[in-house]
Amino acid sequence: MKLNQTKIILILIGALLIGVLGGYGGVKLAQNSEGNAPLEMTSSENENDSEESDVELPGDLNKVSQTFDLIKSNYIEDVDDNELVEGAIEGMLSTLEDPHTSYLDSEMMQQFNEQIESSFEGIGAEVSEVDGYITIMSPMKESPAEKAGLRPNDQVLSVDGESLDGLNVNEAVAKIRGEKGTDVVLEIQRSGTSDPFEVTIERDTIPVETVYSEVHTEDGNDTGVIQITNFSEHTGEEFEEQLADLEEQGIDGLVIDVRGNPGGLLDVAEEILQQFVPSDMPYLQIEDADGNAEEYVSNLDEEKDYPISVLIDEGSASASEIVAVAMKELDYDVVGETSFGKGTVQQAIPLGDDSSIKMTTLKWLSPGGEWIDGTGVEPTIEQRQDDYYYSTPIQVTDDEPLTFDHTSEAVANMQVMLSGLGYDTGRTDGYFSEETEQAVEEFQEDNDLEATGEVDEETGGLIETQVIEKIRDGEDDQQLERSLEELYQ
Repeated sequence: MKLNQTKIILILIGALLIGVLGGYGGVKLAQNSEGNAPLEMTSSENENDSEESDVELPGDLNKVSQTFDLIKSNYIEDVDDNELVEGAIEGMLSTLEDPHTSYLDSEMMQQFNEQIESSFEGIGAEVSEVDGYITIMSPMKESPAEKAGLRPNDQVLSVDGESLDGLNVNEAVAKIRGEKGTDVVLEIQRSGTSDPFEVTIERDTIPVETVYSEVHTEDGNDTGVIQITNFSEHTGEEFEEQLADLEEQGIDGLVIDVRGNPGGLLDVAEEILQQFVPSDMPYLQIEDADGNAEEYVSNLDEEKDYPISVLIDEGSASASEIVAVAMKELDYDVVGETSFGKGTVQQAIPLGDDSSIKMTTLKWLSPGGEWIDGTGVEPTIEQRQDDYYYSTPIQVTDDEPLTFDHTSEAVANMQVMLSGLGYDTGRTDGYFSEETEQAVEEFQEDNDLEATGEVDEETGGLIETQVIEKIRDGEDDQQLERSLEELYQ
């Protein structure tokens, strides 16, 4: 398989970066003539504007032209020519029923190119269409979406009271994104709960900072932990620099954390894998529509001389999965929960006016030829987080607080959250018992609230805030702890 140099190859998580354009995770790549580093960064300019297609057009295409003329000549209202053309393109693409194939207008492409290089404004979450629902793939680290408690696989039902039913991802993103300092209200349906809830999020500037590292010392071992939040333009450089710094400190082992990482630039995933996967096995395969697969290998002579593990969860997708499955097939442990499952490659073809069509054209496969699309990467060591990591915001009003002797799903959720904060609720089955009432009173006293034993808006909001802060602070991170425990076994 040879990739045309004049085309722009994108591997996308099938996600749309809210507040940016509707398409993040793209990579502009071309074939390397030497073969051993298959995909390189190229210019973001439309290099193939003049390239002619060799596809024979069907005669029925005249219907499109006739329809355009009929609308312009007979429709009762004025219609913009560009809107008609873009509508025709979007209509054709929608018949493919592929959430990863879409039309990106010039504004979307401009915002995308700006976003991978610096920063953007929005809520900092990436979404895709899953089973007909606009679905959160991952909130970005330190973003308004993360601070508001959004989680992977949350379904967005409405935006500011307007239903997203029937809208494609681009249309949904257009409603969610907006300027820094403005609010957006999302109606969320979370797996495991019967009732949706609303979250108000203030949009902000989201910096593209993607690599974080630290050293954990335990049982005489110094373990480097590198977290990659997404794969953007400078992630490879940041990773290499921080890995070198950790190695200079004499680490005994390494944990690569791609939890909640929705993917990004394919060549960055390659840069990272080329530092770990030796040349005697491929780190990636790319398969074309005819089933022909090409293997790509590094120039590395041997593996690292220290143990390594990879952390994944349901929010790890695409480029994250490329890294995780390659390391897994290199016999390193992968710890956490089964990843998202996105194994296709998109090609973005410029149309000559700064717009592009992003279309699924290829598959990526693991080093051993496994296609994880729809199934994800299964961990070698399965480890869930504590239950409060999966809780939902407390939805109460001062007129209808949660009180003693009530039974509901909302009470069960509140009990899980309070238990996660260290308060003994006696049970988490949804019955508001005397023990639960006492736990609520203790929480209120500890936080200078009136000790009523009832969960009203103020108490519920404070419980929720403290749980979110505890999760973001990494307290009780069972997955990381398990990874550190198993690393030296």
